[in-house]
Amino acid sequence: MAVSRYPYFSRAGWAPLLGVVAFALLVGKTLGWGWTLPLWLACALIVYLYRDPYREIPSSPLAVVSPADGVVRAVEEVSDPYLARDAVRLEIQMSHAGVYSTRSPVEGKILEPRNPGNGDQPYGVWLKTDEDDDLVVVMHRGPLHNLPRCFVQVGERVGQGQRCGYIQMGGRVELYLPRHSRIEVSSGSHVKAGSDVIATLVHKQTA
Repeated sequence: MAVSRYPYFSRAGWAPLLGVVAFALLVGKTLGWGWTLPLWLACALIVYLYRDPYREIPSSPLAVVSPADGVVRAVEEVSDPYLARDAVRLEIQMSHAGVYSTRSPVEGKILEPRNPGNGDQPYGVWLKTDEDDDLVVVMHRGPLHNLPRCFVQVGERVGQGQRCGYIQMGGRVELYLPRHSRIEVSSGSHVKAGSDVIATLVHKQTA
């Protein structure tokens, strides 16, 4: 097992944290430090909400790890709207008080989907593994209708379990897998991003 060696605190939290700290210092110097107690409590709340703990990443190249912390709400065979193929769709509902970071389910290269999303269909990120497996990760808006943040770009390589996005207050994440994948979870399963294996990519044997 490999360990994800990134900070415990999400990069998305630095701006609000530093903003509140700066305001607290200003208030302390002008009105007195007793007035800053609510601001330091706000800093503690920000640290909690933007927490991003270490996760042990499975070393298997064919394992698919969960892209988000949450509960599996759906496992179904569908027509993939992004790559125009038969696929298995896993839907994960994140918690409003959980870890908001999202992670790459596999190691591979980020490509542009044939249908990247339009109208009511959100943008999907196409991941191609070194074994030529295709996966699509879709991050939906959070409860405040806020847009997800994506930390990676088309053409980049990502590692399995690598932090790649963020959904403020949690949201819904969809994962489209090859139809013949072996699913390791079911509806109602609780999963953790980066460490829990939710599927295994299966390659057909050739003569």
